[in-house]
Amino acid sequence: MTLIIFFNANFRDGILKSKVLRTIISYKPNSAKMNKSHVIGVDYGSDSVRSVLVDANNGEEIASSVFYYPRWKRGEYCDAALSQFRQHPLDYIEGLEATIKDCLSKSGLSNIGETVRAISVDTTGSTPVAVNEKGVPLALLAEFEHNPNAMFVLWKDHTAVQEAKEINLYNQNSSVDYLKYVGGVYSSEWFWAKLLHVFRTDEKVRAATYSWVEHCDYIPFLLTGGTDVTTMKRGVCSAGHKSLWAEEFGGLPPNSFFSSLDPLLDGIVDRLFSETYTADKAAGQLSEEWAQRLGLTTSVVVGVGAFDCHMGAVGGQIEPYYLSKVMGTSTCDMLVAPKEEVQHTLVKGICGQVDGSIIPGMIGMEAGQSAFGDAYAWLKQVLMWPTKNLIQEVEGMSDDNREQLIATLEEKLLFRLSEQAALLPVTEASELAIDWLNGRRTPDADQSLKGAITGLHLGTDAPRIFRAIVEATCFGAKAIVDRFVAQGIPVKGLIGLGGVAKKSPFIMQMMANVMNMPIRIHKSEQTCAIGAAMFAATAAGLYERVEDAMTAMGQGFEQTYIPEEKWVPMYAKRYERYRALGAFVEGKELHALTV
Repeated sequence: MTLIIFFNANFRDGILKSKVLRTIISYKPNSAKMNKSHVIGVDYGSDSVRSVLVDANNGEEIASSVFYYPRWKRGEYCDAALSQFRQHPLDYIEGLEATIKDCLSKSGLSNIGETVRAISVDTTGSTPVAVNEKGVPLALLAEFEHNPNAMFVLWKDHTAVQEAKEINLYNQNSSVDYLKYVGGVYSSEWFWAKLLHVFRTDEKVRAATYSWVEHCDYIPFLLTGGTDVTTMKRGVCSAGHKSLWAEEFGGLPPNSFFSSLDPLLDGIVDRLFSETYTADKAAGQLSEEWAQRLGLTTSVVVGVGAFDCHMGAVGGQIEPYYLSKVMGTSTCDMLVAPKEEVQHTLVKGICGQVDGSIIPGMIGMEAGQSAFGDAYAWLKQVLMWPTKNLIQEVEGMSDDNREQLIATLEEKLLFRLSEQAALLPVTEASELAIDWLNGRRTPDADQSLKGAITGLHLGTDAPRIFRAIVEATCFGAKAIVDRFVAQGIPVKGLIGLGGVAKKSPFIMQMMANVMNMPIRIHKSEQTCAIGAAMFAATAAGLYERVEDAMTAMGQGFEQTYIPEEKWVPMYAKRYERYRALGAFVEGKELHALTV
């Protein structure tokens, strides 16, 4: 199939106005293999896992299924006050089986088990776990089944803040800058900081640990029946962005780097990996055990895993120099650029730049915010506290009515706040917030930072606070764009993906106004799972390149938010106030902040 694109474009007031006249993109499906071909994309999120069954010819979603982690939902193994967030591997395994089987059942196709060609998986990250020599997570062993340190350390677990600081300080005195490809700053959200923290915290887990494995690498290993962790195929996505793997270093930093940092790490690097693989490659084929459990065949190809935001960018049809924003509890901002154009440019303060981490053959760059949807969820929890805690004292109300009232308020609260916030006048002196409620991911990772709100007065109400928090998350997004541009990487446009992008016109219009840049919203409800399906189709050989799969299976865009010119100057002024307030919170001087 061949498509051609011609643009009629012009600039007005610094904003690109373009009209698509015609489209031409070439791709080469392997027609011999495409008849009645289906693929499965599995997307592991923070609260649930979603699987989609997709027609590999055109990207049509045949069925989808969601499984909410039961142990996570009950709050087990987590302590928000300590920033400890752990997830039991059984939540992942049970969800994997339940969602795939449910998709196959919902398809209504009698021979569906014979037409599924491949499965690929994306996960949150960095979400690593301690495993034994067989690659079994320690929490699956009776001795450790209730030990949080033997479980997956979720991406937003910030118990390793001290360890991250030590890695950063130690690297400053290293003869080799091992942080150069991860923005120059190591985060407590990442692989090595979490490993060191667990080793320091739990002697029994340390003694039983043979290796340390990312969630996105574990699931393909599980599906292919792996029994030797040394044979596990590690994805370049997780390895390059979180584990300090780089071709320039010959793989991971040497054992001497880690053993000198802390003797507890001595020898661990030799039990990890030296080779990595892009997500368009096969990790293997479905094992006999999992073929029987799922109702599939052992000819099903299992792709190499990657992080959700990276596969989500592909599902959202990322383009070179367009910032693809996967907006959920946090944001992951992805950008791809041709290797020959950016290979000598290092962007400071982002989450890394890795050859092939998003699209093979291009440099993938990652940034993001530690709290986006989580910031709105925090305010929602604060505002719901009186209802949840005092409604029990209301006489004459049945338990069912109480539950129904709480559910209705939770469902409508943020929607109504958005409606009212959109009507508020905005001045330079309006309430102002900082979005670091879960620390700062980029620019310049520092998970010890906290959020803030200033400019409060007796007229400040819930819609005004909500508006300030929304504005802060948009300002945090602008800081990321500014960093890319300042470091020599142009940002030509924005692509919005995820639940917030689809469901909140107020937030997206604010984003366009703050950025002074259009933002296109993708049609797909689940770009991460669809992206995984695209990689599955490529790993199975149904397409030669993932770009071909994107073209054939992509669903396109449904809406574009254009900056409202009347608000752009005001937001530019307020952005400078945001930067000044952030510098104050961080203990740095930028310029005076007056209220």
